[in-house]
Amino acid sequence: MAFAPRQTSVRTRAAQWLTAARTAAEGWLEEEREQVGLWVPVALGAGVAGWFILPNAATWLGLCCGMLGLACIGAMLPPGGRVRWIVIVGAMLACVGCLLVWGKAAVMGEKPLARPVFARVAGTVESVQDVPAQGIVRVRVRPVGAPDLPSRVRVNIAKPDVPAGLGEGATIRFRARLMPPAPPSVPGGYDFAARAYFQGIGATGKALKPIEIVRPSQAAPPLRARLFDHIVTQAPGAGGGIAAALATGDQGAIAEEDAEAMRRSGLAHLLSISGLHVTALIGAVIFLLMRMLALSRRAALTMPLMLIAAGGGALAGIFYTWLTGAEVPTVRSCVAALLVLGGLAMGRDAMTLRLVATGALVVLAFWPEALVGPSFQMSFAAVTALVALSEHRAFRAFAAARDEAMLRKGLRMLAVTLATGIVVELALMPIALFHFHKAGMLGAFANLVAIPLTTFVVMPLEALALAFDVLGLGAPFWWLTGQALALLLGIAHGVAASPMATMLAPAMSEAVFGLTIAGLLWCLLWRSRWRWMGLPLMLAGMVLTLTARSPDILVTGDGRHVAVRTDRGMALLRERAGDYVRDALSESAGYDGELAALASLPGARCSQDLCALRMESGGRRWRLLFTRSDMLVERRTFARDCAATDIVISDRALPRWCMPRWLKIDRRLLARTGGLSIALATGDIRTVRQPGDAHPWIARSPSRGGAQLYRRSRPASLP
Repeated sequence: MAFAPRQTSVRTRAAQWLTAARTAAEGWLEEEREQVGLWVPVALGAGVAGWFILPNAATWLGLCCGMLGLACIGAMLPPGGRVRWIVIVGAMLACVGCLLVWGKAAVMGEKPLARPVFARVAGTVESVQDVPAQGIVRVRVRPVGAPDLPSRVRVNIAKPDVPAGLGEGATIRFRARLMPPAPPSVPGGYDFAARAYFQGIGATGKALKPIEIVRPSQAAPPLRARLFDHIVTQAPGAGGGIAAALATGDQGAIAEEDAEAMRRSGLAHLLSISGLHVTALIGAVIFLLMRMLALSRRAALTMPLMLIAAGGGALAGIFYTWLTGAEVPTVRSCVAALLVLGGLAMGRDAMTLRLVATGALVVLAFWPEALVGPSFQMSFAAVTALVALSEHRAFRAFAAARDEAMLRKGLRMLAVTLATGIVVELALMPIALFHFHKAGMLGAFANLVAIPLTTFVVMPLEALALAFDVLGLGAPFWWLTGQALALLLGIAHGVAASPMATMLAPAMSEAVFGLTIAGLLWCLLWRSRWRWMGLPLMLAGMVLTLTARSPDILVTGDGRHVAVRTDRGMALLRERAGDYVRDALSESAGYDGELAALASLPGARCSQDLCALRMESGGRRWRLLFTRSDMLVERRTFARDCAATDIVISDRALPRWCMPRWLKIDRRLLARTGGLSIALATGDIRTVRQPGDAHPWIARSPSRGGAQLYRRSRPASLP
């Protein structure tokens, strides 16, 4: 007996524990069997996200191999259960997602211009977009006979310089300073370079006079452009830009102050063609067709009215999606609406969350790069949150129609609308903080008025105005539309002016954002009580975001602009920086105040060429040194200043004998890292680019040997 094996050995206990865990998981998945399919687009999207997060081909290949290995491990699990197939299918979908976006990037992307150049461009115009709010016209050109240029470039032309005959198919000639599409200037900024790569744009710039039309356009302007120009001309006041955006999806005519007010008040979703607009249009078309067909007794008795009306609504939805540019929210809404109409036509109930998942699959299959954009994330998060709320038993029971007094019914509808608004705001908050570093706090209350106003007043009035314009009688309806839009803008500006309108946060890391989104999806896609296991992940992500320390130093990718956080707020090295740079630095730092001039700080000593700053952070004093010009700095003085400084920041390539105590940030370093954010208290440094980042939209200029340090000979020094 002394040598007999123990009845409860470690191996036996582990096997029993694994068996019990597998049995419990199978029981839970059986309970959630209708929800398992909703994770298919999530698994596919995980592979797409992995391709964007990982830096180069070796890691992408490693991800695919790892997923295939995980699928093989899943195949070795005991057969006959859902766990086995979830592991196999989920891993395979993640591998497919990575290969899908990798393949599209390799086949359809456009390599960016290597470095800024002045060039004389002659080519064919592919598209023309009027942007009245900025006083420019954006033109996409395919250069001809220019092997050193990308196959597509996008240039801005000032409105007074636009030549006659400019349009699609025209041949144009001009001079321009072309640059690679801009990467994020600081960590957490907007990555236009990645978006332009998948759009086929390899360079951007401004066309310089003279701009010649070699062959004028013979084609009529596209319907979308003609409709845009017509609405902007007819709709009175500042609301004309919003009216054009509601009909065409083009926001180019909206003044920046109005667009900012819409964003701060949580009403910006009204400007992006999405489910609200598509549903309103399809519903209106179905309603009108049903009423018109019902006027005929023969049609009402012998024809399938619902089938005909659903077909008309489907055609209207497809036309509207094409007219507005087929953006991600519109495509998703159109796909979901078509499936709903198909279900209604066949007399079946629609599974709404499955429709959302189907729309996500369609978008990811054709536009996998859309996954990392705010449009895709906010659109699907909002719709998923609404559907998940509507499927909750308690909410469904509360919102169900019943016989009651009008006042009580009105209050109930108001409470339902407010609850849905709050749920959507909570679902969108982490996405807004990640992409824009701000989130609306009063949007749910603003939407109580704005959504009914837009859906039942503005859009019907605009549709009537367009219809009566055929007869030349649309002016009264345009006036009414302008008054309704003025009220909408008044609500937006009133809410945006409140100090509680938005919540600010510094740039969120990808890991924290992924943790938050994983918790959000877990809460939204399951139905049983285990769904609340995702709540701690969401809360942890939000706590980490809201308690994160703002960076003390922000450096743009070109090294020219530096923002420093002091006890008096944020200060800027070059006070003449433009609005775009100021906004990018303020948003990344989660700062909503004015950016002061660094030279005005008490601890700063600045000349025209150099600037030194003493500041405190993390319980210690720091010395910073910046260059502000390209003047020659006397070596002996500059070497002494470098040695006495903790951090040196310059937009030039600093010599090797400049050796600060902690960090030297110059052109050479920034060429590898992109923009930087530095938290002095913790020593944390975030960069725009990872080491070894080989994504195809990153411009790589050819090596030119040692960078030129000085361009003039006048000595420069501190005062």
